[in-house]
Amino acid sequence: IATVWGREQYTLYGILFIVFAILLSVGGCISIALTYFQLSSEDYRWWWRSVLSTGSTGAFIFLYSIFYYSRRSNMSGIVQSVEFFGYSFLTAYVFFLMLGTVSFAASLKFIRYIYVNLKMD
Repeated sequence: IATVWGREQYTLYGILFIVFAILLSVGGCISIALTYFQLSSEDYRWWWRSVLSTGSTGAFIFLYSIFYYSRRSNMSGIVQSVEFFGYSFLTAYVFFLMLGTVSFAASLKFIRYIYVNLKMD
């Protein structure tokens, strides 16, 4: 029971929470920068590109799971393969939705901010 309530567990969860917060903030900042560059080139179709800009991290996670399965793991059999790729796909999809939502919300807030403060002479 000492390992459950020990100091190491809180440290691990604290570090994971900090890394998660950094991931979300970097994703939002990257999305704002890419949306700004897109608007600067007079392309105003930013909605889906803002979702895909950081949501594509989910595709990277799934591609890495394919690499891990083929090169690093010793899994064999249809049941293990289906379970591994099923959970890998669900994890990648959750990351796509989470980062895509954060990215879209950051871009939308940025777009509203710049158009509210735009002064027409």
